[in-house]
Amino acid sequence: MRVARVVVTAGLLVAAAGAVGAMRAATRLDRLHVRTDAAWAALDAALCRRARAVRGVEGSAALRAAADAALRAGPDVALWAASAVREEIENELGQVLAVLDRRGLEPACAGWLTDAEQRMVIARRVYNDAVRDTLALRSRRMVRWLRLAGTAAVPRYFEIAEPALAGYGLELDGAGA
Repeated sequence: MRVARVVVTAGLLVAAAGAVGAMRAATRLDRLHVRTDAAWAALDAALCRRARAVRGVEGSAALRAAADAALRAGPDVALWAASAVREEIENELGQVLAVLDRRGLEPACAGWLTDAEQRMVIARRVYNDAVRDTLALRSRRMVRWLRLAGTAAVPRYFEIAEPALAGYGLELDGAGA
């Protein structure tokens, strides 16, 4: 009788600890999904800001066409549905910007463009960090078995070529000053 009582008590303690762990994981996963959504909104805003900055630059038709395509793709293309299309459009804009001679631009326009690119790089890194953290938690066995993610879409990394910011005097990787 006494052994049965100890076994039942131990079982209840293990079940309670498991329930508390599952609730903590579900709460953390929910917060990570909210963080990922907020980071995507910031990245989308930064990408649109860069495209608007490019439209303000007096330049070639290719530059204006790439910026117009990026602005059209911005709010209409959902991340989960067609991120590959958005990545391709943003990469094309980045390639056009890579060959742009910035020395011929007005200082204010060049500064605005540089600022927009720096903000885009930071926003992309913050977003990809949020995606990494969310995917790491979603890959845990307990989260998968208990289906704690629910119906939330699996976030995807946003991979585009980053501009070379070293020429702008900004170190984003922590290796600098």
